[in-house]
Amino acid sequence: MANSRSGDSVLGRVVRVLEAFDRDRQSMTVSSLAMRAGLPRSTAHRLVEELISHGLIRRSDTGELRIGLRMWEIATRSQAALDVREAALPFMDDVLSVVRQHTTLAVLDNRSALYVERMSAPDSVLDAARITDRLPLNACSPGLVLLAHSPAAFQESFLSGRLVKMTDETPTDPGLIRRHLAEVRQRGFVALPGIGVSEWLGIAVPVFGPERSVVAALSAIVPRDDGDVQVIVPALLTAARGISRTLSPVRQPSPGSNG
Repeated sequence: MANSRSGDSVLGRVVRVLEAFDRDRQSMTVSSLAMRAGLPRSTAHRLVEELISHGLIRRSDTGELRIGLRMWEIATRSQAALDVREAALPFMDDVLSVVRQHTTLAVLDNRSALYVERMSAPDSVLDAARITDRLPLNACSPGLVLLAHSPAAFQESFLSGRLVKMTDETPTDPGLIRRHLAEVRQRGFVALPGIGVSEWLGIAVPVFGPERSVVAALSAIVPRDDGDVQVIVPALLTAARGISRTLSPVRQPSPGSNG
């Protein structure tokens, strides 16, 4: 695939164009898009026109650009994330009735926790962990759960890289993080205040899939001074077991078998 003078491939430039859109900038002009993507305006214009022809970007009545519905269509084909999300929804509703703030579901994607679902109480005072948000694994409770149950080689690779510090309480010392991971595996949950946002307390538990592999992390997000861990953890664990049973139903013995 041809590279630009900067060394970017065409695909790399397309990704930069698409990533220029985020929750805070959902529409923009070609000039703004070129600036955010770090591309010459002529290059951005050419790529945009091709992406529009494929439905990946659309042009609004005002002439500004937005992500097209074709992107949503393609994204929803991620079957693994869909399966766990659909299994989790009724159980997340139960958790929300207990925490009355937010309950979220996150999966491991590359080196971050990707939020694939969030349920929120109408009167919640937090705006936390929205769907499609990503957080570093060391900077959120679901991330620590997912990291704790990852292969040892992945853990060491993550801990040897650059660890983002989002608040004063975000753990970035590899030794401290290893201790947190050991506690997660031993206790079955993590509850650390302020590691992603200073005002939050995130409490998370693992969701197991087939072969006892961890496929997601279920969490509750509450104000750090208003979270009863002894009440929330049992609610999360009960919901996580329900999700796991849905994902890996116990096989019933066939009629006439001795099993």
